[in-house]
Amino acid sequence: MLETLLSPTHVPFTVALGVMLLIAITEAMGTLFGISPAGLLDQLLPDADMDIDIDADADVDAGGGTGQPQGFLSHLLGWLCVGRVPILVLLVAFLTAFGLAGFLLQGTVNTVFGFYMSPVLAGIGTLFLAAPPTRWLALGLSRIMPKEESDAVSSKTFVGKIAVITRGVARRDVPAEAKLRDAHGQMHYVLVEPDDDESEFEQGTEVLLTSQSSAIRFRAIRNDHALMSDS
Repeated sequence: MLETLLSPTHVPFTVALGVMLLIAITEAMGTLFGISPAGLLDQLLPDADMDIDIDADADVDAGGGTGQPQGFLSHLLGWLCVGRVPILVLLVAFLTAFGLAGFLLQGTVNTVFGFYMSPVLAGIGTLFLAAPPTRWLALGLSRIMPKEESDAVSSKTFVGKIAVITRGVARRDVPAEAKLRDAHGQMHYVLVEPDDDESEFEQGTEVLLTSQSSAIRFRAIRNDHALMSDS
């Protein structure tokens, strides 16, 4: 068993499951000590895959046609339930699906053809295999947490709402995860960064969303007025 886990043909999938376990352990430790080691991960993810500019969608509506790639990415992220459950939950779901699907794929190929695929080729194939289980896991978790998600409200209506930082420290161009309540009382997860270069929002800070920069990424100011808090 250990030989299989450490085999070069299985390393990508072993690493995926190992990272998943590491995230679980660090989150458990963070809960005990009141910190969130995984907050850094939430801050780095937006730069990698969340740059879906709202203005690009407006170009499509106007017939410009320049927003098609962003529109495709937006639909893909929506299909994967981005914004309906915490980003960290999605990552854990993906790593679990990727790791298990990879071992299953390599085992099936070896049983049928008598050899293992190269790790690169197997990894590419497993990316496609892991996408549906990732969605299914996210949907299942969203049903378990019915009060923590809702896709019935457009994210554009979040501007002007009060949100609370839940993971990480938000800095300009380095957003952190926050949650807010919509008009129907449902909770949503978004990514928030300060509206100016000097401000920082630590975990637990209450902020006012002032503008939207991408599908689930917003700029905000500190909410210094208690009367503005959402009930």
